Amino acid sequence: MRRNEGDEAIPDQMDVIPLLTPYKLGNFHLSHRVVLAPKTRQRSYNNVPQPHAILYYSQRTTNGGLLISEATGISNTAQGYPDTPGIWTKGQIEAWKPIVNAVHEKGGTFFCQIVHIGRVSNSDFQPNGQAPISSSYKTLSPKLQSNGMDIARFTPPRGLRTEEVPEIVNDFRVAARNAIEAGFDGVEIHGAHGFLIDQFLKDQINDRTDKYGGSLENRCRFALEIVEALVNELGAGRVGIRFSPFNNFMESDDSDPMSLGLYLAEALNKYDIAYCHMVEPIIKTAEEKCERPYSLVPMRKAFKGTFIATGGYVRDNGNEAISENRADLVGYGRWFLSNPDLPLRFKLNAPLSKYHRETFYTSDSVFGYTDYPFLETDKC
Repeated sequence: MRRNEGDEAIPDQMDVIPLLTPYKLGNFHLSHRVVLAPKTRQRSYNNVPQPHAILYYSQRTTNGGLLISEATGISNTAQGYPDTPGIWTKGQIEAWKPIVNAVHEKGGTFFCQIVHIGRVSNSDFQPNGQAPISSSYKTLSPKLQSNGMDIARFTPPRGLRTEEVPEIVNDFRVAARNAIEAGFDGVEIHGAHGFLIDQFLKDQINDRTDKYGGSLENRCRFALEIVEALVNELGAGRVGIRFSPFNNFMESDDSDPMSLGLYLAEALNKYDIAYCHMVEPIIKTAEEKCERPYSLVPMRKAFKGTFIATGGYVRDNGNEAISENRADLVGYGRWFLSNPDLPLRFKLNAPLSKYHRETFYTSDSVFGYTDYPFLETDKC
């Protein structure tokens, strides 16, 4: 801080924390650029959001910030994990309302991430025990679950017929309308992490020969049809989308992820949506440092609207991403789970509470969910 001749304090550039500067996201005024990234918690019993989520989300609401909900299923075929929320029934809509209200009462902007899990499922989660749907008939190999003991096994999926694809697009449209009815400010389409949309995008999964397979244009058609449907339904300012072109979660590899990401970023400009949310390509080294073998910068430059980057960020590199114009907003998942007052900790450059991986996906309504500590008020 420096002072002028009248001894009035003038902010010095060194005092500015880029992550904590205000930002205008369309019609939404954010007081800072720290975003609660979507993170599945598996505490919505029988796919219905629970009252304990009121505290969970409101704890992580700093006046004027953006929160993105955990992945929320669009239909009864969209499930693949126990106790994840949905938004296809009236009961689910009503259950979301007090959660959304709690965020709004603290000044937050709240987007609902809507998803179809696709082949990352098995017949136990599907109506009438049917096969899960996907872009193809390729089956996922068994995966070790997060508890390090159990094995998740996946039913061979059924590739959607060409004439069925618009039905899924409509399910996304209806879910988006339901989210607005529940009070959300907008929706984020989950096009990442090997789930259904990603199963169409990635050429190591999508082996279709119809208009939804083959070329980049065809593989991206499904995602862009969903964007267009939601823009027509809600207005462009209420629609965002998340992609992970470099991520191979759930065997979602692509032979040319940079071209895929660039094509999507450029194609989205037609719709003038609220934001594009991209996941950084992260490789953890033996020293637990994050390395990025690729870069989101070309996609950031190609997309003309608000750009959110997520993945491996802490305070310093998040500030760098904003100050170097590599992102407009930065998403935080694990660190926001374990530090509900994360923006305040960034402001004070305070130590961060460690997260506990073993509690990420449990059914406990408190432990590892709403019991992470806040900074003592006398230090704030």
